[in-house]
Amino acid sequence: MIVLGVDTAGKTAGVALMRDDRLLYEVYLDGGLTHSETLLPMIDTALRTCGLTCADIGLYGVNAGPGSFTGLRIGLAAVKGLAFPGSVPCAPVSTLEALAASHVGTGTVLCALDARRGQVYAAAFDLATHARLLEDEARAAASLEDFVKSCKKPLFFVGDGAYLCYNMYSEVEGVLPMPPALRGGHAVGVALAARRMADAGLAVSPEALLPDYHRLSQAERERAERLAAQTEKSE
Repeated sequence: MIVLGVDTAGKTAGVALMRDDRLLYEVYLDGGLTHSETLLPMIDTALRTCGLTCADIGLYGVNAGPGSFTGLRIGLAAVKGLAFPGSVPCAPVSTLEALAASHVGTGTVLCALDARRGQVYAAAFDLATHARLLEDEARAAASLEDFVKSCKKPLFFVGDGAYLCYNMYSEVEGVLPMPPALRGGHAVGVALAARRMADAGLAVSPEALLPDYHRLSQAERERAERLAAQTEKSE
């Protein structure tokens, strides 16, 4: 089966094509352009370079969240549009799980995305078994202290929020350095996680592909705050 993985959850963008266990093509872009400008040309180039078309794709994988709301929407909309004509199954992949799948070795990987307001979207995984150790959640980086200090295996941080964790925990015994250039997510991780989801029966139809933001958008938060303030005044 050929899997197309798409990564648009952060500032970088990526596309990967896999045939079974073989990685056919991958591109990673951190060029400062918007995903709306780069994603579809990247997908087109990937397919053309490999001599494939959308008719050859058996599964699409795409970040469903957490991550940039705009980036997630662009990736999901593109995959919906490509998958819908052939009703090709889609896997709404956790961005944090895809981050973990992009790295190999032994030990524990803590995936962290900068969620602003002093928070990170974070989850942790055992690299050898892919077992999840922490659920996806927006939390203060400082709240990870107990997990980091009690981790019995070598631990490293990845994602665009990794720097926040290294700033706090780099001196903790067992924490290993990870070069900044190697901390980012890659589309092959999305493809690998998508295939595991499909094997577990968790792929969905294109029309059922939805984002999972893990928290309200800024506009929704501000609206809720205004409504709460209005309610308080009226009481």
